Amino acid sequence: MNSPRITRRALAAASVAAGLSAVLPFNAQAQSAAAPKVLRLVVPFPAGGTADVLPRVLAEKMRDAYPAGIVVENRTGAGGNIGGEFVARAEPDGSTLLVSPPGPIAINHHLYKSMPFDPTKWVPVTVVATVPNVLGVSNRLPVTNLAEFIAYLKANPDKVTYASQGNGSTSHLTANLFMQLTGTRMVHIPYRGTAPALTDLVGGQVDVFFDNIASSAQYHQGKRIKVLAVADSRRSKALPDVPSFAELKLPDMQAVTFFSVVAPAGTPDAVAQQVQKHFAEAMALPDVREKFAAQGAEPGGQTPKQTAAFIKAESDKWARVIKTANVTLE
Repeated sequence: MNSPRITRRALAAASVAAGLSAVLPFNAQAQSAAAPKVLRLVVPFPAGGTADVLPRVLAEKMRDAYPAGIVVENRTGAGGNIGGEFVARAEPDGSTLLVSPPGPIAINHHLYKSMPFDPTKWVPVTVVATVPNVLGVSNRLPVTNLAEFIAYLKANPDKVTYASQGNGSTSHLTANLFMQLTGTRMVHIPYRGTAPALTDLVGGQVDVFFDNIASSAQYHQGKRIKVLAVADSRRSKALPDVPSFAELKLPDMQAVTFFSVVAPAGTPDAVAQQVQKHFAEAMALPDVREKFAAQGAEPGGQTPKQTAAFIKAESDKWARVIKTANVTLE
Protein backbone atom coordinates (compact mmCIF):
# COMPACT_ATOMS: atom_id res chain seq x y z
CA MET A 1 0.00 0.00 0.00
CA ASN A 2 2.94 2.34 0.61
CA SER A 3 4.55 1.68 -2.75
CA PRO A 4 2.54 4.23 -4.78
CA ARG A 5 3.36 6.98 -2.25
CA ILE A 6 7.09 6.19 -2.38
CA THR A 7 6.92 6.13 -6.15
CA ARG A 8 5.24 9.54 -6.27
CA ARG A 9 7.89 10.97 -3.95
CA ALA A 10 10.59 9.45 -6.07
CA LEU A 11 9.01 10.91 -9.15
CA ALA A 12 8.74 14.32 -7.48
CA ALA A 13 12.40 14.20 -6.54
CA ALA A 14 13.26 13.15 -10.06
CA SER A 15 11.31 16.06 -11.50
CA VAL A 16 13.19 18.51 -9.27
CA ALA A 17 16.47 16.96 -10.37
CA ALA A 18 15.35 17.25 -13.98
CA GLY A 19 14.51 20.89 -13.46
CA LEU A 20 18.00 21.53 -12.14
CA SER A 21 19.70 19.49 -14.84
CA ALA A 22 19.74 22.42 -17.24
CA VAL A 23 21.75 24.39 -14.69
CA LEU A 24 24.05 21.86 -13.08
CA PRO A 25 25.92 20.68 -16.21
CA PHE A 26 26.58 24.30 -17.20
CA ASN A 27 28.00 25.08 -13.74
CA ALA A 28 30.08 21.92 -13.82
CA GLN A 29 31.48 22.89 -17.20
CA ALA A 30 32.24 26.39 -15.98
CA GLN A 31 34.05 25.03 -12.95
CA SER A 32 35.97 22.61 -15.14
CA ALA A 33 36.99 25.38 -17.56
CA ALA A 34 38.04 27.60 -14.68
CA ALA A 35 39.96 24.86 -12.91
CA PRO A 36 43.72 25.42 -13.07
CA LYS A 37 45.62 23.22 -15.49
CA VAL A 38 49.15 21.93 -15.27
CA LEU A 39 51.43 24.21 -17.27
CA ARG A 40 53.38 22.14 -19.77
CA LEU A 41 56.62 23.68 -21.03
CA VAL A 42 57.80 21.69 -24.04
CA VAL A 43 61.53 21.83 -24.77
CA PRO A 44 62.24 20.35 -28.23
CA PHE A 45 65.84 19.44 -27.40
CA PRO A 46 67.49 16.96 -25.00
CA ALA A 47 67.79 17.46 -21.26
CA GLY A 48 70.98 18.95 -19.84
CA GLY A 49 71.71 21.74 -22.33
CA THR A 50 71.04 25.45 -21.94
CA ALA A 51 67.70 25.07 -23.76
CA ASP A 52 66.60 22.68 -21.01
CA VAL A 53 68.24 24.32 -17.99
CA LEU A 54 66.72 27.80 -18.39
CA PRO A 55 63.02 26.78 -18.41
CA ARG A 56 63.60 24.47 -15.44
CA VAL A 57 65.07 27.37 -13.45
CA LEU A 58 62.01 29.49 -14.31
CA ALA A 59 59.50 26.71 -13.67
CA GLU A 60 60.69 26.40 -10.09
CA LYS A 61 60.00 30.10 -9.51
CA MET A 62 56.58 30.19 -11.21
CA ARG A 63 54.91 27.41 -9.23
CA ASP A 64 52.87 29.80 -7.09
CA ALA A 65 51.24 31.15 -10.24
CA TYR A 66 50.36 27.60 -11.36
CA PRO A 67 48.99 25.70 -8.34
CA ALA A 68 48.20 22.65 -10.48
CA GLY A 69 51.92 22.35 -11.22
CA ILE A 70 54.45 22.91 -14.00
CA VAL A 71 56.01 20.16 -16.10
CA VAL A 72 59.06 20.62 -18.32
CA GLU A 73 58.85 18.02 -21.06
CA ASN A 74 61.55 17.16 -23.61
CA ARG A 75 60.21 16.18 -27.03
CA THR A 76 63.23 15.97 -29.30
CA GLY A 77 64.05 15.38 -32.93
CA ALA A 78 64.03 16.89 -36.42
CA GLY A 79 65.81 20.07 -35.37
CA GLY A 80 63.10 20.87 -32.84
CA ASN A 81 60.21 20.24 -35.22
CA ILE A 82 58.80 17.27 -33.28
CA GLY A 83 58.31 19.31 -30.14
CA GLY A 84 57.12 22.23 -32.22
CA GLU A 85 54.44 20.14 -33.92
CA PHE A 86 53.23 18.81 -30.57
CA VAL A 87 52.71 22.32 -29.20
CA ALA A 88 51.25 23.64 -32.45
CA ARG A 89 48.50 21.01 -32.18
CA ALA A 90 47.81 21.68 -28.48
CA GLU A 91 44.77 23.48 -27.07
CA PRO A 92 45.37 27.27 -27.44
CA ASP A 93 44.59 28.04 -23.81
CA GLY A 94 48.05 28.89 -22.50
CA SER A 95 48.55 25.54 -20.77
CA THR A 96 51.00 24.10 -23.34
CA LEU A 97 53.89 26.28 -24.47
CA LEU A 98 57.03 25.82 -26.55
CA VAL A 99 60.25 27.02 -24.92
CA SER A 100 62.93 26.76 -27.54
CA PRO A 101 66.02 28.04 -29.33
CA PRO A 102 65.28 29.66 -32.71
CA GLY A 103 65.06 26.50 -34.85
CA PRO A 104 61.34 25.63 -34.79
CA ILE A 105 60.36 29.23 -34.10
CA ALA A 106 62.32 31.36 -36.57
CA ILE A 107 64.69 29.32 -38.75
CA ASN A 108 63.51 25.83 -39.72
CA HIS A 109 60.83 26.95 -42.16
CA HIS A 110 63.61 28.59 -44.21
CA LEU A 111 65.60 25.34 -44.18
CA TYR A 112 63.15 22.46 -44.55
CA LYS A 113 61.28 21.87 -47.79
CA SER A 114 58.17 21.01 -45.81
CA MET A 115 57.09 21.55 -42.20
CA PRO A 116 54.47 19.75 -40.09
CA PHE A 117 53.26 23.12 -38.74
CA ASP A 118 53.41 26.80 -39.67
CA PRO A 119 55.92 28.69 -37.47
CA THR A 120 54.57 32.02 -38.70
CA LYS A 121 51.36 31.29 -36.78
CA TRP A 122 52.95 31.09 -33.33
CA VAL A 123 51.59 33.48 -30.73
CA PRO A 124 54.73 35.06 -29.20
CA VAL A 125 54.84 35.23 -25.40
CA THR A 126 58.31 36.36 -24.34
CA VAL A 127 62.04 35.98 -24.85
CA VAL A 128 63.58 33.94 -22.04
CA ALA A 129 67.21 34.79 -22.75
CA THR A 130 69.84 35.45 -25.36
CA VAL A 131 73.21 33.69 -25.40
CA PRO A 132 75.84 35.07 -27.78
CA ASN A 133 77.84 32.80 -30.05
CA VAL A 134 81.61 33.07 -29.98
CA LEU A 135 84.37 32.47 -32.49
CA GLY A 136 86.52 29.70 -31.03
CA VAL A 137 89.64 28.43 -32.78
CA SER A 138 91.99 25.54 -32.18
CA ASN A 139 95.27 26.27 -30.41
CA ARG A 140 97.08 24.77 -33.39
CA LEU A 141 95.87 27.60 -35.61
CA PRO A 142 98.67 30.24 -35.78
CA VAL A 143 96.48 33.23 -34.89
CA THR A 144 95.90 35.22 -31.70
CA ASN A 145 93.23 37.76 -32.71
CA LEU A 146 90.46 38.37 -35.23
CA ALA A 147 92.56 40.37 -37.69
CA GLU A 148 95.16 37.60 -37.86
CA PHE A 149 92.43 34.99 -38.26
CA ILE A 150 90.78 36.76 -41.21
CA ALA A 151 94.17 37.29 -42.86
CA TYR A 152 94.98 33.59 -42.38
CA LEU A 153 91.66 32.55 -43.95
CA LYS A 154 92.23 34.79 -46.97
CA ALA A 155 95.71 33.35 -47.43
CA ASN A 156 94.36 29.79 -47.10
CA PRO A 157 90.95 29.59 -48.80
CA ASP A 158 89.10 26.26 -48.35
CA LYS A 159 91.90 24.90 -46.14
CA VAL A 160 90.50 25.77 -42.70
CA THR A 161 87.74 23.54 -41.32
CA TYR A 162 84.84 24.68 -39.17
CA ALA A 163 82.63 22.50 -37.00
CA SER A 164 78.90 22.84 -36.43
CA GLN A 165 76.26 21.15 -34.31
CA GLY A 166 74.79 19.86 -37.57
CA ASN A 167 73.52 21.08 -40.93
CA GLY A 168 71.29 24.11 -40.49
CA SER A 169 72.25 24.60 -36.84
CA THR A 170 72.97 28.01 -35.35
CA SER A 171 76.71 27.37 -35.47
CA HIS A 172 76.50 26.38 -39.14
CA LEU A 173 74.56 29.53 -40.06
CA THR A 174 76.77 31.76 -37.92
CA ALA A 175 79.86 30.52 -39.76
CA ASN A 176 78.16 31.28 -43.06
CA LEU A 177 77.28 34.78 -41.87
CA PHE A 178 80.92 35.31 -40.93
CA MET A 179 82.18 34.11 -44.31
CA GLN A 180 79.69 36.31 -46.14
CA LEU A 181 80.74 39.39 -44.15
CA THR A 182 84.49 38.79 -44.46
CA GLY A 183 84.72 37.31 -47.95
CA THR A 184 86.42 34.16 -46.67
CA ARG A 185 85.90 30.44 -47.33
CA MET A 186 86.11 27.50 -44.93
CA VAL A 187 85.18 23.82 -45.15
CA HIS A 188 82.15 22.65 -43.16
CA ILE A 189 82.43 19.62 -40.86
CA PRO A 190 78.97 18.89 -39.36
CA TYR A 191 78.75 17.06 -36.03
CA ARG A 192 75.83 15.70 -34.04
CA GLY A 193 75.68 18.26 -31.29
CA THR A 194 77.97 20.59 -29.36
CA ALA A 195 79.93 18.06 -27.29
CA PRO A 196 81.62 16.13 -30.14
CA ALA A 197 82.35 19.35 -32.02
CA LEU A 198 84.02 20.91 -28.98
CA THR A 199 85.97 17.74 -28.30
CA ASP A 200 87.47 17.82 -31.76
CA LEU A 201 88.15 21.57 -31.57
CA VAL A 202 90.08 21.04 -28.33
CA GLY A 203 91.88 18.07 -29.88
CA GLY A 204 92.80 19.99 -33.03
CA GLN A 205 90.86 17.71 -35.40
CA VAL A 206 88.85 20.73 -36.53
CA ASP A 207 90.01 24.37 -36.68
CA VAL A 208 87.01 26.60 -35.89
CA PHE A 209 83.68 26.41 -34.06
CA PHE A 210 81.09 29.17 -33.67
CA ASP A 211 79.67 27.81 -30.44
CA ASN A 212 77.47 29.46 -27.83
CA ILE A 213 79.41 31.05 -25.02
CA ALA A 214 77.97 28.82 -22.29
CA SER A 215 79.80 25.70 -23.45
CA SER A 216 82.98 27.25 -24.89
CA ALA A 217 83.90 29.67 -22.10
CA GLN A 218 85.45 27.07 -19.81
CA TYR A 219 87.75 25.82 -22.58
CA HIS A 220 88.94 29.34 -23.34
CA GLN A 221 89.53 30.01 -19.64
CA GLY A 222 91.45 26.75 -19.40
CA LYS A 223 93.53 27.79 -22.45
CA ARG A 224 92.44 24.71 -24.37
CA ILE A 225 91.02 26.82 -27.22
CA LYS A 226 91.18 30.50 -28.17
CA VAL A 227 87.96 32.52 -28.24
CA LEU A 228 88.72 35.50 -30.48
CA ALA A 229 85.43 37.40 -30.46
CA VAL A 230 81.88 37.47 -29.14
CA ALA A 231 79.15 37.73 -31.77
CA ASP A 232 77.21 40.48 -30.05
CA SER A 233 77.15 44.26 -29.83
CA ARG A 234 79.00 44.24 -26.50
CA ARG A 235 81.26 42.04 -24.42
CA SER A 236 79.82 39.21 -22.37
CA LYS A 237 80.11 39.08 -18.60
CA ALA A 238 81.00 35.42 -19.01
CA LEU A 239 84.20 36.33 -20.92
CA PRO A 240 84.97 39.97 -20.15
CA ASP A 241 88.47 39.67 -21.63
CA VAL A 242 87.15 38.85 -25.11
CA PRO A 243 86.13 41.73 -27.42
CA SER A 244 82.86 41.79 -29.34
CA PHE A 245 82.80 41.77 -33.13
CA ALA A 246 81.33 45.27 -32.95
CA GLU A 247 84.44 46.47 -31.10
CA LEU A 248 86.55 44.90 -33.82
CA LYS A 249 84.82 46.88 -36.59
CA LEU A 250 82.53 44.07 -37.69
CA PRO A 251 79.20 45.32 -36.27
CA ASP A 252 76.96 43.16 -38.48
CA MET A 253 78.52 39.99 -37.11
CA GLN A 254 75.88 39.45 -34.45
CA ALA A 255 74.62 35.95 -33.79
CA VAL A 256 72.85 35.11 -30.58
CA THR A 257 71.09 31.92 -29.71
CA PHE A 258 67.80 33.09 -28.27
CA PHE A 259 65.37 31.09 -26.20
CA SER A 260 61.76 32.20 -26.44
CA VAL A 261 58.29 31.14 -25.37
CA VAL A 262 55.52 30.78 -27.95
CA ALA A 263 51.96 29.48 -27.78
CA PRO A 264 49.75 27.68 -30.32
CA ALA A 265 47.91 29.70 -32.94
CA GLY A 266 44.63 31.03 -31.61
CA THR A 267 45.85 31.65 -28.09
CA PRO A 268 44.11 34.85 -26.88
CA ASP A 269 46.28 37.94 -26.48
CA ALA A 270 45.15 38.33 -22.88
CA VAL A 271 46.39 34.82 -22.08
CA ALA A 272 49.78 35.46 -23.71
CA GLN A 273 50.14 38.70 -21.78
CA GLN A 274 49.33 37.03 -18.46
CA VAL A 275 51.82 34.22 -19.08
CA GLN A 276 54.47 36.77 -20.05
CA LYS A 277 54.04 38.52 -16.71
CA HIS A 278 54.71 35.30 -14.82
CA PHE A 279 57.89 34.66 -16.83
CA ALA A 280 59.09 38.25 -16.48
CA GLU A 281 58.58 38.23 -12.71
CA ALA A 282 60.62 35.04 -12.41
CA MET A 283 63.40 36.42 -14.63
CA ALA A 284 63.70 39.52 -12.46
CA LEU A 285 64.63 37.51 -9.36
CA PRO A 286 68.31 37.92 -8.35
CA ASP A 287 68.99 34.20 -7.93
CA VAL A 288 67.45 33.47 -11.34
CA ARG A 289 69.65 36.11 -12.97
CA GLU A 290 72.65 34.54 -11.24
CA LYS A 291 71.80 31.10 -12.60
CA PHE A 292 71.27 32.53 -16.07
CA ALA A 293 74.66 34.26 -15.88
CA ALA A 294 76.27 30.89 -15.14
CA GLN A 295 74.92 29.78 -18.53
CA GLY A 296 76.23 32.92 -20.23
CA ALA A 297 72.61 33.96 -20.73
CA GLU A 298 71.18 37.47 -20.65
CA PRO A 299 67.62 37.32 -19.21
CA GLY A 300 64.80 38.57 -21.41
CA GLY A 301 61.22 39.21 -20.31
CA GLN A 302 60.00 41.15 -23.36
CA THR A 303 56.29 41.71 -23.95
CA PRO A 304 54.49 39.62 -26.59
CA LYS A 305 54.61 42.56 -29.02
CA GLN A 306 58.35 43.08 -28.46
CA THR A 307 58.92 39.35 -28.77
CA ALA A 308 57.09 39.24 -32.10
CA ALA A 309 59.30 42.02 -33.49
CA PHE A 310 62.47 40.32 -32.19
CA ILE A 311 61.57 36.93 -33.67
CA LYS A 312 60.71 38.48 -37.04
CA ALA A 313 64.01 40.36 -37.20
CA GLU A 314 65.96 37.20 -36.37
CA SER A 315 63.97 35.13 -38.85
CA ASP A 316 64.53 37.65 -41.65
CA LYS A 317 68.26 37.84 -40.93
CA TRP A 318 68.81 34.09 -41.02
CA ALA A 319 66.60 33.71 -44.08
CA ARG A 320 69.03 35.95 -45.98
CA VAL A 321 72.03 33.93 -44.76
CA ILE A 322 70.35 30.64 -45.67
CA LYS A 323 69.41 31.85 -49.14
CA THR A 324 72.88 33.24 -49.87
CA ALA A 325 74.61 30.08 -48.63
CA ASN A 326 72.01 27.85 -50.33
CA VAL A 327 71.49 25.74 -47.20
CA THR A 328 68.56 23.30 -47.38
CA LEU A 329 67.41 20.29 -45.37
CA GLU A 330 65.04 17.45 -46.21
